[in-house]
Amino acid sequence: MGVKGCAWFAMLTLVVGGPLWADEPSVDQAREALSKKDDDADSAKALEQVFQAAEKSYTLLKKGERTLTYGFDYSLVRDTVIETFRTGNNNVYSVVGQSEAQHTFTNSFTFDYGVWDNLTFSVRLPLIAKYDTERELNAYSLGDLSASLRWQPWTSVRGKPVTTLYATLGLPTGTSPYDINSESDLSTGSGYYSLGGGANLSYVIDPVVLFGSLGYTYNLPVTDISQVRGGRRLEEVDPGSTLSFSMGFAYALSYDVSLSTSYQMAHTFKPTYSFADATLEGTEQTSAVMNFSLGLRTSPDYIVNINAGFGMTEDSPDVLLGVSMPLDIKGLKAQ
Repeated sequence: MGVKGCAWFAMLTLVVGGPLWADEPSVDQAREALSKKDDDADSAKALEQVFQAAEKSYTLLKKGERTLTYGFDYSLVRDTVIETFRTGNNNVYSVVGQSEAQHTFTNSFTFDYGVWDNLTFSVRLPLIAKYDTERELNAYSLGDLSASLRWQPWTSVRGKPVTTLYATLGLPTGTSPYDINSESDLSTGSGYYSLGGGANLSYVIDPVVLFGSLGYTYNLPVTDISQVRGGRRLEEVDPGSTLSFSMGFAYALSYDVSLSTSYQMAHTFKPTYSFADATLEGTEQTSAVMNFSLGLRTSPDYIVNINAGFGMTEDSPDVLLGVSMPLDIKGLKAQ
């Protein structure tokens, strides 16, 4: 086994927060690298199968191919929420600080379908369980459904970066934070539609894969809200747009083990809250996460990715843990 083939296994374990920050090299490029040595034919075939079974955020499927991936993620967010409450009939307000410690467990199923050799459609279904141990609250519900298209406009050329463009659509299928009592309930969704797009780049320097991405998401305003917050009635919310950026590298220790490290950042511009008697602006938020991943191939066509990360700003989750693996369902693969 040469070092050159190992770099392609490193592509399997790049971990992302989502379609927005993912890097997506082509399977064709892996085939090209694997075909360089005649005496590696059997190993190349096995590695190619593993490559196709890996995280589909980083590969494009051949036309008609279908895959299903299961993911489990855990995050912990500790924060103190400051709210103002109007007292009496006068314009007198009191300030209250409420501590939160939210534990979120997400089971997700991602289905990928190869529309063309260079175009892949994906849909992600999350099931969420959330607990706030400080306020003794819990919620069990469907999360926000999302769909994406990943397109590789140019064929892969050895020695040159691989470029993939993507578009995403987020649907507010989870429990909206604007439809609940914020003092006694927890939300499992964002409450608004979102449209996003961006580009991913990757470059192979055997046995290392360098990757990066840049994306923009427009979060659509929410109207027809009737929720009491701080003694005032909230009627409309403009969540603000989001810019995202990520970079990192993956290193193949062997065909069976690889490690990757990534830095992911997202900046959300000021949201606007329209109350019955006033319009207020929120604060801009910047989330930055450092993530580490381990990829283990347990069989020629089965790989498990394990990741751990931590937040680097006040607006980031404190702890991130996750695992993902392909699901082998009879009849799923194209004949």
